[in-house]
Amino acid sequence: MITATFFKDSKGSIKGFSLTGHAGYAKHGSDIICAGVSALAINTVNSIDVLTDDKGTANVDENTGTLTFYIDGKASDKSVLLIDSLILGLKGIMKEYGSENYLQILFKEV
Repeated sequence: MITATFFKDSKGSIKGFSLTGHAGYAKHGSDIICAGVSALAINTVNSIDVLTDDKGTANVDENTGTLTFYIDGKASDKSVLLIDSLILGLKGIMKEYGSENYLQILFKEV
């Protein structure tokens, strides 16, 4: 299962996100849920880098299927919108393929 965790501070401001695990929907290389989640997440990180003035730190471990991204400082409205778009896309995948087996979304205060 893929776990998407979104990090917020005590005031509810977004700080970043982490995606870990593998969906297990299909064999390695054919898993459309993993591919969709990966595309959304990588596009979000790249979009924040190119389309905003925010700086962040991304770490990827392909062996564990982990992508972690933290925004340095306070996230701009543009970055918040991009991360909200990521959440919307993940919820769409959950609705289409079922959340209980392949993907879960969590929110954590940091």
